[in-house]
Amino acid sequence: MSLLDRAQTPDGLRQLSREQLPQLAQELRDFLIQTCAVTGGHIGAGLGVVELTIALHYVFDTPTDQLVWDVGHQGYPHKVLTGRRDRFDTLRQEDGISGFLKRSESPYDTFGAGHAATSISAAVGMAFGRDLKGGTNKVVAIIGDGSLGSGLAYEGLNNAGASDSDIVVILNDNEMSIAPNVGAMHKYLTQVQRNPIYNRLRSKIGELVDQQPMIGGIVRKWEESVKSFLTPGVLFEELGFRYFGPIDGHDTNELIDTLRDVRDMKGPRLVHVITQKGKGFPAGEHGEKWHALPPGHDPATGKQVKAAAGGNPNYTAVFGNGLAEIMTEKPEVVAITAAMPSGTGTGTIAKAHPKRVFDVGIAEGHGVTFAGGLATTGARPVVAIYSTFLQRGYDNIIHDVAIQNLPVVFAMDRAGLVGEDGETHAGLYDIAYMLAVPGMTVTAPRDGAELLGLLKTGLAHPGPFAVRYPRDTAPDTPPHSSEIAAVPFGTWDVVRKGHDVAILAVGTMVNLSLKAAETLAAEGLDVTVVNCRFMKPYDALTLAALLSDHKHLLVVEEGTVVNGFGAYLAGIVDAMDPTVRVIPHGVPDRIIYAAARARQLAQCGLDAAGIADKVRALHESEAVAG
Repeated sequence: MSLLDRAQTPDGLRQLSREQLPQLAQELRDFLIQTCAVTGGHIGAGLGVVELTIALHYVFDTPTDQLVWDVGHQGYPHKVLTGRRDRFDTLRQEDGISGFLKRSESPYDTFGAGHAATSISAAVGMAFGRDLKGGTNKVVAIIGDGSLGSGLAYEGLNNAGASDSDIVVILNDNEMSIAPNVGAMHKYLTQVQRNPIYNRLRSKIGELVDQQPMIGGIVRKWEESVKSFLTPGVLFEELGFRYFGPIDGHDTNELIDTLRDVRDMKGPRLVHVITQKGKGFPAGEHGEKWHALPPGHDPATGKQVKAAAGGNPNYTAVFGNGLAEIMTEKPEVVAITAAMPSGTGTGTIAKAHPKRVFDVGIAEGHGVTFAGGLATTGARPVVAIYSTFLQRGYDNIIHDVAIQNLPVVFAMDRAGLVGEDGETHAGLYDIAYMLAVPGMTVTAPRDGAELLGLLKTGLAHPGPFAVRYPRDTAPDTPPHSSEIAAVPFGTWDVVRKGHDVAILAVGTMVNLSLKAAETLAAEGLDVTVVNCRFMKPYDALTLAALLSDHKHLLVVEEGTVVNGFGAYLAGIVDAMDPTVRVIPHGVPDRIIYAAARARQLAQCGLDAAGIADKVRALHESEAVAG
């Protein structure tokens, strides 16, 4: 029996000797590499915290003691050691193991985590709740150094330190988030790892204390004074935390000794742990490219076993390549990413225009306000952030961009359903939240060429402008941006003219609606399909024309049906002609869990068959009413 077989739960893990733990770490690392080679997944972060995860479960009495992980990517080893190894081949699949932390999945997942920088705030709340009930369990937050670029992390640290809460924070420092970390905090933390004076002094002090225990207290006080001058630990000390570290995050003995000492203390404590992202996976130890891997890759190299067939580019690539071309023509245009250069296509842009692409770190709210500041100087910023992450900057969108009517373009990648990344990454709410912002233009392209046309329109517009596009392959390969004209502002495009029901389709739903219309035509239903590329402002002239010869409008959108474009349009149409019925058709008012994107669309009735079914039901209800 392997050690991993014996350590399928924390209770089993604690039966092992300390001498066996390095071998367990190797077996766990091998298991993750082999499994993720088949399933795909965010493997790099998990490989970096294998020893840390083992040590945490070895020292703390989980789940009574609560581990609060920051970002689900770190959670793979934790999942394997908490009873989910046998189901790990279902990772990120429908009805399988989530790629992120999920409370409904296991009592060991104490707080859901899909985005960054939430662990400290959640842990402080859990510690306060424990104290209200007179509990004595420990609460441990694990946060990556990349997440310290987020203001939420400091709000949590400030609250915990000021309240003298009994909480442990583990700072997992690997100098990476997805891409290499940026910003002052990254430089600050790096000082302590590379300060040879302090590290030599610390080693000598340890030797002296071992030899002369009677003077140990005096020497340790002197060490603290020296540390305040030489290390970044003083920042956390000033925030009210006792600082420990840095320690080797791959040395199980050092981790266990430190964690045991820290466990038995009281008050806020912070342990600074140095790890290597992707450790043990040759491909995963080198850079942003290996942060996550698709299914079916070689576990030794990370390369796809079967090369993908040639075809159209995905929307992210269309955006990155196209905006790079546009920026060559327009020197005032700049791009902003929040620690996601490859995920948003801005890495491609940075290669062409390195001085005009800004990575602000995991700080979406700051990125939005930063863009607003740039816009006041005459620059034309394009903020490229996943739809789900941009939710974190909503206050900034309203107060720092929209109220001041600043010309910022929001390029919202991963809008709509996102497949295996599941509910935490679904970009389902941006239509509703952007429509609510006064002065905001809200758009969605039907294909790659229209995406670039809308970008050109947005860059010429004098106010805030949003364009949403999916995590999907574009249905076309656009020409060079110089061959694509800006889309006329506020216009729709009638792509199929019929006389029965009119489908008003948004973005990804246009081509699917055309497929549905073809199916319906064979059944004798003649359906109009409109590309509603502008949701706000809507095309008043085209809408009026539709109302003159259609009594049913089906609005199809890959976003929430509650407060979405269909709901917005229903109010407008009711004021224009109350005899016309508007039926919104979008993502239902429930959480959509991980599955293949095509499967998710079908579950929501947002594939061609589902749209056709909706039109049939509408037509039949009209016939009954007639």
